Amino acid sequence: MGSNARSALVVGVEAVVALTVLALVAGSVLGQPILLGYVETGSMSPTLEPGDGFVAVPADVAGEVDRGDVVVFEAEELNGGGLTTHRVVGETDRGFVTKGDANPFTDQEGDEPPVKRAQVVAVAWRAGGDVVVIPELGTVVETTGGALTAVQTRLAAAFGTRSLLGVQGLAYLLFGASVLAYVLLGLFEDGTDRERQRQRETGTSTVLVVVGLMALVVAGATAGMVAPSGTQQLGVVSAESDSPGARVIAAGTSETVEYSVHNAGLVPVDVFLETSDGATVAPNQLRAGSQTTVNATLTLSAPPETGYYRRFVTEYRYLSVLPPAHLEALYDVHPWAPIVVIDVLLAVPVGIFVGTGLGRSRLRTRSREKQSRLHQLYTRVR
Repeated sequence: MGSNARSALVVGVEAVVALTVLALVAGSVLGQPILLGYVETGSMSPTLEPGDGFVAVPADVAGEVDRGDVVVFEAEELNGGGLTTHRVVGETDRGFVTKGDANPFTDQEGDEPPVKRAQVVAVAWRAGGDVVVIPELGTVVETTGGALTAVQTRLAAAFGTRSLLGVQGLAYLLFGASVLAYVLLGLFEDGTDRERQRQRETGTSTVLVVVGLMALVVAGATAGMVAPSGTQQLGVVSAESDSPGARVIAAGTSETVEYSVHNAGLVPVDVFLETSDGATVAPNQLRAGSQTTVNATLTLSAPPETGYYRRFVTEYRYLSVLPPAHLEALYDVHPWAPIVVIDVLLAVPVGIFVGTGLGRSRLRTRSREKQSRLHQLYTRVR
């Protein structure tokens, strides 16, 4: 294998490792798996032991959920609510029946209601019928995520602002890191001849810097779009008569409520709203400016049969960098399509700009050995 091939292989491996760590940390901070997930308890043993990781295919990409799939879903009652990773063992007209492989009974035999499709956020990738397990990913995630949270807390205290905390703060920090890295790169290029020569010799740092900056931009943009998105559950009580209580509706009728969309970020966002059966929203497409709140009208319907029913509203958020018509066309293809295109639109110019700058500094690629021979030749001529 030639030196160029070896260098390309090393760069590829390093880039994959960097992107993997970014995905793990982002998933931990965002509270939902991004490409990779892991389990913290032994409820899925022996398939997944505590700390084991898995490849998390987003629910919108995974398609239909079948019996035997291991899914990550937003639980209502299990462990106080939150993300849970269990296997689908059945399906009813009310939703999926789920169970941990190590548990003696299903979640629905306890307090957890049947899991609706809207609650599923990811599906574990299976090869040959078995979940692909990545051992001990949880330790890496917890350690790195804890360090990142500590950095956010200290920076927020130093600057006296809470905007650097949480998911939105993570997006700001990632964008800031990419800008800082580029500035430092410019200073580095103006450094000593030795440093410039070392970069020319290896050719590795240049590629890593470009890939790293693009990865930071993509991670920050994705965090700013994915984290505030998600599904909200609204409980409806179908009663014999209407009541002034919250969402208590006479059987067979409906009522309207105000649904608010708040954008805490500095960049305007386009928001698409989807509803489950028994709910409609108008308008279903909104634009929220910087740090503003916009409202839509949500209509909730109560079935003729009395009882408690769940309704879901799902938000998809995108940074407002695409014309509305183009954004809507991409959204109609798939809700994840606009995220991919927006990430590319933000990352590619950064890669071209930085790569072009570095390219100029590498036009003359000479090793130290060649420089020494030229110097000797020049000395003899004189």
